[in-house]
Amino acid sequence: MAENVRVSRLEEYYRQYLDDQDAPAFIRRVGGTYMVGTLGRLVRADRAEVRRAATLALGLVGMYDCNAVLGRALHDADRSVRIAAENGIRAVWCRDGGDDEQQSLRTVIRLNGAAHFSEAIEQASELIERAAWFAEAWNQRAIANYSLGNYDQAIADCHEALEINPYHFGAAAGMGQCHLQLGDTAKALDCFRRALRLNPNLEGVRANIAQIERSRNAD
Repeated sequence: MAENVRVSRLEEYYRQYLDDQDAPAFIRRVGGTYMVGTLGRLVRADRAEVRRAATLALGLVGMYDCNAVLGRALHDADRSVRIAAENGIRAVWCRDGGDDEQQSLRTVIRLNGAAHFSEAIEQASELIERAAWFAEAWNQRAIANYSLGNYDQAIADCHEALEINPYHFGAAAGMGQCHLQLGDTAKALDCFRRALRLNPNLEGVRANIAQIERSRNAD
């Protein structure tokens, strides 16, 4: 009976969030009622609305240890759950480590966003030296290397990101783009398929696969 009441509250909080789009209030309400572990279990609930609410909440408040839960939710039958899972897992990838590591990562992301790729590589490399376990640091350095045409280096960085975080569909897709730029369509196809197995919602990756397969059939 207690479980049903708690689930009903989660749905109530979620519906209120849909009405007002007040994320801080949603976080306060959910955080005052549910532990992160409970939300992780509710991501697998029978009712789709409960799964949507729990997945959204984990993406907002969860840390990197929610990675696997959100990675599995990428395959949920409900589209809204899948969207929340993709947004959420990208967020928790940036919440590994402590405040210093997260702040350094935010700096690298800003540098990449501003197209300051050489500086992003320098900052990411410094972060990797002291936190080699931070998968997103490797991925962000891969983005910078790719943007500068350093495809072999980007592939190596993507490989490290995937070794650390096997749910990192972004690194798998990025590796595919690198191989595509190098003219190795066979390896590109393998990487794109891996990315799609991790996250079947990547329509751009699906289009890349279809294009490569069409080109092969034409030959």
